[in-house]
Amino acid sequence: MGRITAVLGPTNTGKTHYALERMLGHRTGIIGLPLRLLAREVYDRLVALRGPSVVALVTGEERIVPERTAYWVCTVEAMPEAMGADFLAIDEIQLCGDPERGHVFTDRLLRARGTHETLFLGAETMRPAIAALVPEAHFLRRERFSELLYTGSRKLSRMKPRSAIVGFSVENVYAIAELLRRQKGGAAVVMGALSPRTRNAQVEMYQNGDVDYLVATDAIGMGLNLDIEHVAFSSTRKFDGRRMRDLQSNELAQIAGRAGRYTTDGTFGVTGEASPLDDGVVDAIVQNRFAPLRTLQWRNAALRFGTVEALIASLEMRPEDERLTPARQADDLAALKELADDPAIHRTLGDARDVRLLWDVCRIPDFRGISPGEHAGLLARIFRDLREWGRVPDDWLARQVKRIDRIDGDIDALSKRLAYIRTWTYVAQRKGWVDDEAHWRGATRAVEDRLSDALHQALTQRFVDRRTSVLLRRLKQKESLLADVNDKGEVTVEGQFVGRIEGFRFRQDKASSPDEARTLRQASAAALAPQFHLRADRFYNAPDTEIDVTEQGGLMWGDQAVGKLARGDDAMKPRIEPFVDEEAGDEVRQKVERRLRHYLDRRIAALFEPLIAMQSDEALTGLPRGFAFRLVERMGVIARNEVSSEVKELDQQARGALRRHGVRFGQFTVFLPALLKPAPTRMRLVLWSLWQGFDQFPESPPPGLVTIPVIEGVPEGTYLMSGYMRAGERAIRIDMLERLADMIRGENTRAGFEASADMLSITGMTLDQFAGLMQGLGYSAERGERAKKRAAPAGSAAAADASGTTPESAPDEAPAPEPEAGEAGPEVETAQHEEDAAPATEQPDAQADPAPETDAPVSGESDAPAPETEVFYTFAWVGTRRPREPRRDGERRGAGAKGGGAGKGKRPPKGAPKGERRGKPAAASAAPPRRDKPIDPDNPFAEALMGLKDSK
Repeated sequence: MGRITAVLGPTNTGKTHYALERMLGHRTGIIGLPLRLLAREVYDRLVALRGPSVVALVTGEERIVPERTAYWVCTVEAMPEAMGADFLAIDEIQLCGDPERGHVFTDRLLRARGTHETLFLGAETMRPAIAALVPEAHFLRRERFSELLYTGSRKLSRMKPRSAIVGFSVENVYAIAELLRRQKGGAAVVMGALSPRTRNAQVEMYQNGDVDYLVATDAIGMGLNLDIEHVAFSSTRKFDGRRMRDLQSNELAQIAGRAGRYTTDGTFGVTGEASPLDDGVVDAIVQNRFAPLRTLQWRNAALRFGTVEALIASLEMRPEDERLTPARQADDLAALKELADDPAIHRTLGDARDVRLLWDVCRIPDFRGISPGEHAGLLARIFRDLREWGRVPDDWLARQVKRIDRIDGDIDALSKRLAYIRTWTYVAQRKGWVDDEAHWRGATRAVEDRLSDALHQALTQRFVDRRTSVLLRRLKQKESLLADVNDKGEVTVEGQFVGRIEGFRFRQDKASSPDEARTLRQASAAALAPQFHLRADRFYNAPDTEIDVTEQGGLMWGDQAVGKLARGDDAMKPRIEPFVDEEAGDEVRQKVERRLRHYLDRRIAALFEPLIAMQSDEALTGLPRGFAFRLVERMGVIARNEVSSEVKELDQQARGALRRHGVRFGQFTVFLPALLKPAPTRMRLVLWSLWQGFDQFPESPPPGLVTIPVIEGVPEGTYLMSGYMRAGERAIRIDMLERLADMIRGENTRAGFEASADMLSITGMTLDQFAGLMQGLGYSAERGERAKKRAAPAGSAAAADASGTTPESAPDEAPAPEPEAGEAGPEVETAQHEEDAAPATEQPDAQADPAPETDAPVSGESDAPAPETEVFYTFAWVGTRRPREPRRDGERRGAGAKGGGAGKGKRPPKGAPKGERRGKPAAASAAPPRRDKPIDPDNPFAEALMGLKDSK
């Protein structure tokens, strides 16, 4: 027996490489590896060194054995016994403690030897067990070539390139790979259930840089050598075949150790829902300090095949050494027991050869994983055929293979077919089980290859965005990327459509998810930079007619958004936030912002020219200048009751100075008529909404409407900024409101009046709608019905129509009320503000011919038509409190409070018929009544005028 050496140490110590060098130093050798994938990787390395004619590969489903084989690469379960090779090595010997497969590794530890040299490769935790069970063994410790550091938790979206994310279920692996495809362009997938062909194709994508991320199960912990810089655990729990359990620290270290190859340091951490690792676990992984394995899994290898009962008893024999523990019942033993209980099978077991054949059949792995019953049924069929015919019938085997030989379907369907074909590949590899071994090995291998290729394509199609991965690889290699943007803004990079440019922002392809946009933008940034500069130059030289401001404060260049307005230090000077991608650079951003600032300044100056001119007029001083600033603050529209005291303090000279700038002092509002046009109104609403900090801006009313319906819930002040005054359920445009106020000024608002045709005409309302409007303005509206009078040709009827009343019911004329300052009622302007409220035109009194008398219809006539009725409203001022007229010298308190007639100490209206001045009936006149112009109390000559009037 040759030298036995245990080469122990953490991952990335070169143990496997050391074993291969030692094996190639001998004439013959055999190495057992824990995974079929790893066996294939080592086989390819040896073939590259020594050629395919001297290297064999033996796994459960693959057998490549040249005639001049010198070196054997096998899975541990498939290692031939009693080979007599000069060299023998077992990799990952610490798997002796694995509950599922540990008994196989323990058997190799105890019984497998090379004639000249034997190596056991694994973790330092095996030292006590090997020393006790193999006392002649020597120990060689190897140190890790690089350091392993813990980086904590990291989001998947922030995972650095060349990272491996580890999951412990197929569903988890697929979910992570899908997320990486959206965020990072894709990921390769490596699982133990993949065929070597699929696995190699996936790994090649990762190794050559098509993708920068790998999603794998714990299969990567078993010696797979990949260029991984970081390992992230998406979970620290796994299902071990019987229950969910936490991974031990040494298991975590085996996987984390894949990070950092040779002298390159590696890192590990957690991601997703995995909790951060405990400090003790982290320290154990970094320092490679773990508790040694106390017991090893063991199953008796000296089997007795006399009877099936004897075989089962030998398999369940307990070990004598206290360091060995009986292995849990494996799938092969469970299948053996189930078949032994089948009377039909039991009757066929005549001798030890039949029992041995049954045991060989029971060792077929359950690749399909459907159920123990299904698996046992398949094994029973194979055993009966082998015992009765000495082989598996070709026609039955052909039907099974043909049913699987399909490459349609999704990943799950292809994975299931691949698992099924592995059963028949295993059967074809058994010596003497089929007639034409070469044919069936080739046939099953061809089907597996086709399914493997189809599965690789399906995995790539689902989990790799080829377009993004190609762009990222080119970018990583620092190659020049050629980008093109057509007249529609569609962007292609290296001939691949990646999205479109909208303004100065790159928009991903609609077929891509939002997460992929970041990857596409990163890949396209270098190529799009020159395009952004070209567009910025065109935009800077574009005329103002191509730029506009939306009602929500957006800045548009044609149909593309290039920025938005934001609240500034001055309501009339908002800030500009350009929509420019960071990839475009600061130069492009500054150029876009300058162009938008020039446009906005010119636009506001043009729309608010009267307001800006008034603000900059140095001739305005004192009170007028202060009032001008109030108007500027309210952007040219202000309710009069808010500034009633300031208005009263303005003398006629001050008012005249403001009127020269277009200011109109109305009864309800003070405003600049030029700023009520649609364009200034639209801009005023935007600027006001910005200043108020609204998230959603109110829209301006359609142009040309005199009244609009009131919408409840809009911010206070919206209607005034829109150029309207709210009145009940509708809002009326303030310039038309002032015209209406001028008409009402000539009416007796205390005694009551009816709406004239002109009042209805300028508001565009029906009588009922007008009544609601007047109630909203502070008037009462008393509804009534009366007999409809026929049109009278005489002057009395004409006079009645002109005044809006019937001759019989016409109320006494009285001047309009003048509410106190600050009251919600209308305020009457004086004769000096002829621009604001034009007085009624004075006409000489003229007596109209009396209406001709008509015979009254005789009561009771059968042919008399039923009288027609009409609806009318009587409007009277009510306000929030009873309005009070200004007192003049010589008037006593309460004069004129009753009715509309002249009281003591107050002269009747000048325009009233002469007869009414002394309480006498007056003849009807076709001319409108004349009335005195009221004297403005703020007029400096008011006292003298009042004295002259009283002396008359």
